Amino acid sequence: MTPAPPPAQVAVDAAPRALVGTVVAWFDEHARDLPWRAPDRTPWGVLVSEVMLQQTPVVRVEPAWRAWLARWPTPADLAAAPTADVLRAWDRLGYPRRALRLQECARVLVERHGSRVPDDEEALLALPGIGAYTAAAVRAFAFGRRAVVLDTNVRRVLARAVDGEALPAPTQTRAEVERARALVPADDATAARWAAASMELGALVCTARSPRCETCPLVSSCAWVAAGRPGDVHAHRRRTQAWHGTDRQVRGRVMALLRESPVPVPEPVLDEAWPATPQRARALAGLLADGLVVEVAAGDDAPPAYALPA
Repeated sequence: MTPAPPPAQVAVDAAPRALVGTVVAWFDEHARDLPWRAPDRTPWGVLVSEVMLQQTPVVRVEPAWRAWLARWPTPADLAAAPTADVLRAWDRLGYPRRALRLQECARVLVERHGSRVPDDEEALLALPGIGAYTAAAVRAFAFGRRAVVLDTNVRRVLARAVDGEALPAPTQTRAEVERARALVPADDATAARWAAASMELGALVCTARSPRCETCPLVSSCAWVAAGRPGDVHAHRRRTQAWHGTDRQVRGRVMALLRESPVPVPEPVLDEAWPATPQRARALAGLLADGLVVEVAAGDDAPPAYALPA
């Protein structure tokens, strides 16, 4: 007698079309009207949105994205911009190294691709700051291609609906990727639609902390709901990201002060952002090493001054 496959495999093999079709139908009715989904959005606009949306919510990204694309509508525009202007425009989106990588990406697009975003996965992965998820998302959302788009939201939807787990494991596994790949429809158009739909379901309904199961289109077939919504078996492996009092907060305060100043800021003035402590010195050293801040030469008796890179 042939042994039964594990539950996840049963769910994927038994009704993948039903699961995909249900979520896509829900998306057709409930999709948010986001500018990077508009018919006139460009591949460059999609790439910018994906970089901005990394660890930053849509409500903060949307106005920044609109302003960014109005100012730098093509990779060539961003490539030629002063880096200080780029960092100021990034403002408080967080993780400002993303802005530097995005400008580096724009320069490579100009040098190697004629200021156009390629649709080839290998070419996308060769761009600065572009990893597997972003490359897949650009292929799906900018070019309508079949790709395995597996962000935090999609991972959570599949963990619950297919695996019956509250949340996916902290680290993405090869088996998880292959399970997601098996669900992706064969044709480009439906695959791209599924990528957007599953991500939207995770963002709006199948959320991490307060899932709205009563409004979920998968509630009647969800393995997690059927199991009684068990707790997170991976909770002991997760690390929470603190903010207050951390080096990240100090870095953010220093960057905010430099963004607002039209001239280099002498080191004593940094006290306005954070007291002169070993922690501030450590955070400042990190900003210098990351290329987010430069030290500006001062007179022999003057304290060092700092500014955004030119």
